Amino acid sequence: MPTLVRCAGPDGPGITAAVLTAVDAAGAVLLEMDQLVVRGRLTLDLLVEAADDAALADGLTAVAAERGLDVGLEPGPDGGSVPAAPVSGAVVTVMAERLGAAPLAAVTGAIATSGGNIARIQRLAHRPVCAFEFHVAGGDPATLRSVLVDAAAAHGVDVAVQADRLGRLRRLVVLDVDSTLIRDEVIELVAAEVGCEAEVAAITARAMAGELDFEQSLRARVALLAGAPVAALDAAAARLRLTPGARTLVRTLHRLGLVVAVVSGGFDHVVVPLAEGLGIRHAAANRLEVVDGRLTGGLVGPVLDRAGKARELRRIAAAEGVPLEQTVAIGDGANDLDMIAAAGLGVAFNAKPAVRAAADTSVSVNRLDAVLFLLGVHADEVEADPDDDAVAAVA
Repeated sequence: MPTLVRCAGPDGPGITAAVLTAVDAAGAVLLEMDQLVVRGRLTLDLLVEAADDAALADGLTAVAAERGLDVGLEPGPDGGSVPAAPVSGAVVTVMAERLGAAPLAAVTGAIATSGGNIARIQRLAHRPVCAFEFHVAGGDPATLRSVLVDAAAAHGVDVAVQADRLGRLRRLVVLDVDSTLIRDEVIELVAAEVGCEAEVAAITARAMAGELDFEQSLRARVALLAGAPVAALDAAAARLRLTPGARTLVRTLHRLGLVVAVVSGGFDHVVVPLAEGLGIRHAAANRLEVVDGRLTGGLVGPVLDRAGKARELRRIAAAEGVPLEQTVAIGDGANDLDMIAAAGLGVAFNAKPAVRAAADTSVSVNRLDAVLFLLGVHADEVEADPDDDAVAAVA
């Protein structure tokens, strides 16, 4: 049976970290956590699964004596957490497939080190990813982000810091397609249908090595498709695999009233029907030239490259009347850097190191709906889609 740990007493920096360290030292598994500070008095509740209640009690008693806390242990109830009203200040979201006391102790310790104080904690989700949200008062957000990057890297978790409570003010989410919304690279699927996969891969390798920019590499690869029937595009589209959680992400965002858009360096013949199938109204991609039902090996119009993606984000935001600070951009590659920089919140999804370094935050779990928790969405609000590859996030 779970054990409910109830801590109360005067607030101070590092208390949460000390309690979590004691929980981890006792070998207990953290199931739930909730914290509130009112007029300088702390209330911290933890639901844990303890293998040794005596060791847990001893560790917490030591912390209580050191910190002037009242600590009690009692049989814990089952059930999910209750979403809490937000408080002002920085919002820190911590997320991983498994999230125990040790990484949370490191995160809360880093918050204290930065000069911040935790005013509220709530669990957003327990599975298939675990996510906690910390409302932090005081401290410098830039310093907070810096120290949390180290703590996150040391424990293999994702940490996001937002300077203010913008989660509910996000109104537009723009997604890259290849290796973000879908698990595939569209041009590689088309090349496989045409029989020039190796040649396309060689050009891609040159681009990755910095020998070609995006437009040069795209035009060189498209030239290899000359003479292929349009049916090759349809065959490639039929093989697309959505990223786990993609349907749930889009469905939930739509239900919450947000606008969703996709921008891609791929081809509109594939991207537009994909977007329409998900109910996405805005879709932009490159256009292949077709004559008499066959690809010419050329493109129509300007190439949608790194700068073009950022322009599309701004265009869609203007069309929807959304300020840039209320936009989110999600991508994985160098071609997404400009739109990630332009958005109010830039998210690197299973991205290259350079993109992770440039983005406001990164998500390394292989579920796209994990992005919802960066927006403050609670698991109870997630609109599960039965067609997703795995069960959508629920508490």
